[in-house]
Amino acid sequence: MTSENKAKIAFPHMGTISYAWRAALRKLGVTAYIPPYTNKKTLSIGTKYAPESICLPYKLILGNFIEALEGGCDYVAMITSPGICRLGEYGQLIENVLKDIGYKDRYLDLSLYDGFKGMYDFLGKANPKANIFQKISAIYTVVRYVFVLDRINSVLSYYRAREIKPGTAEKAYIKGLELIDKSASVKELKKAEADIIKMIKETPIDEKRDVLYVDITGEIYIVLDEFSNQNLNRELGRMGVQTRTSLTVSSFLKDAIIPKWLKKGETHLERAFRLAKPYLMRDIGGDSLESVSDVAYANERGIDGIIHISPFTCMPEIVSQNIFPKMRENCEIPILTLIMDEQTGKAGYITRLEAFTDLMRRKKRKKQQVNK
Repeated sequence: MTSENKAKIAFPHMGTISYAWRAALRKLGVTAYIPPYTNKKTLSIGTKYAPESICLPYKLILGNFIEALEGGCDYVAMITSPGICRLGEYGQLIENVLKDIGYKDRYLDLSLYDGFKGMYDFLGKANPKANIFQKISAIYTVVRYVFVLDRINSVLSYYRAREIKPGTAEKAYIKGLELIDKSASVKELKKAEADIIKMIKETPIDEKRDVLYVDITGEIYIVLDEFSNQNLNRELGRMGVQTRTSLTVSSFLKDAIIPKWLKKGETHLERAFRLAKPYLMRDIGGDSLESVSDVAYANERGIDGIIHISPFTCMPEIVSQNIFPKMRENCEIPILTLIMDEQTGKAGYITRLEAFTDLMRRKKRKKQQVNK
């Protein structure tokens, strides 16, 4: 490992997670190397070195890592999984590819599924000289940043669906992320959160707009990564749809990292086991259990619709999609399934979203007429 204050460690992009990791690594005296945000070049690089039939997230993560190493990064770090999803094979596959193209011993694994211990052990690898207080502070920092970023995203979703001029709320949000990145303490982070929310709330909105409410679920990487899902939340916002992301990094951390005695209410995973049980009796890998339960949960709350988005060839999500027709016997909620890969075209994708939005509006009006 490179000496303290000189090591540069990169993580793959997934939503805004890079802001949390950068802040945490600063606590260790380690530099977080942020590769270029995922783009077509990233996908091209990852596809070049990836097995043909592997899923889109793997190709993008591999592309992120190669771009980072070519840019002068010392190490790349990846979450590993002990489960039955192919995510469990990502680490070894990526390490082998990097070795083959000349980047030997540049890979670090983060066993986040081991909870607090997995995170603590990884931080020890990131900087062997870090003491216990630095590592605990880094873990606390990750958790705080992730929850703040997810709360801000919820506010953005509300205003994006109602804004008079499309893109206004998002401009305030992007500008606000700079405040998050500059925050060096919990106090500064709290102030940055308040300032960003205030900036977003200054967006002129049409309060009388007939807004639809949609939950988004599926494979967590595709759900959170804007390049992978082709800016799904933004496109729906322009159509007057307020989205709620069921699978978030904060919900994952709540299950994996935060001690049970500190948790308030039912966690996402606990709800998943409870609501999925009539249709799926056990965890079959990936986010399939959560996807099935999220449909039941959205229906229970009377949401206008739910979108299930997943990468092509993802077996757990394919199973989920095959359970949805059975769920329609008890769930009235409209469900749209979107399968993404490097060949997915923008025009056809937008057409499907528009058609689904029209379907939800007709169904909502019909329900309102019946209830008069």
